[in-house]
Amino acid sequence: MSQRIATYVQGRDPISQAGVVSQLRMRPEIRLVDDAERFSADVAVVVADKVDDDTIRILHALGREGGPHLMLVATTVDDAALVSAAEAGVAGLLRRADASVDLLVHTICRVASGEGEIPPDLLGRLLEQVGRLQRQVLAPRGLTFTGLTPRETEVLRLVANGHDTSEIALSLCYSERTVKNVLHDLTTRLQLRNRSHAVAYAVREGLI
Repeated sequence: MSQRIATYVQGRDPISQAGVVSQLRMRPEIRLVDDAERFSADVAVVVADKVDDDTIRILHALGREGGPHLMLVATTVDDAALVSAAEAGVAGLLRRADASVDLLVHTICRVASGEGEIPPDLLGRLLEQVGRLQRQVLAPRGLTFTGLTPRETEVLRLVANGHDTSEIALSLCYSERTVKNVLHDLTTRLQLRNRSHAVAYAVREGLI
């Protein structure tokens, strides 16, 4: 990035904060900011031993609407911590043992540009958690991460393939009234104008 990245560092203890600040202070890509500018920073880096309730509260406070992109450097990261960090809006995650100055700066740059950065093994564990949540919690309730039910997704797929109401009803063994109700509920909930708009929305969001 051509412009220096405004970066705020908040450590759970003074030594942790001072260590990261000292690593970043001399880097030309980074412009460190103080408490007064923390909400207008490009990136906020939170440094903690573990991802406990206090760490999550700090992340939520920093990441409130219009706040900086969030990055977390933690000593220990278990599966629960991964999910909690993701829910708090963390886009970049590093283990403290891996946090060399080059990797810190690389991750800050990625996060500032709106991208994510997480160690591959942690990403794998996070995906396992997401899959487990889908299978054990959402699926039994007929829900998915897309915000669409499986029935809504299937109806949209058939609409996108050019099938009319009667053909969709026949294919899915529904009544035509059920198909119409599914589409009406979907377009109303997502504030879509018509079937074409619904299909365009689903394609754009990667839902079908």
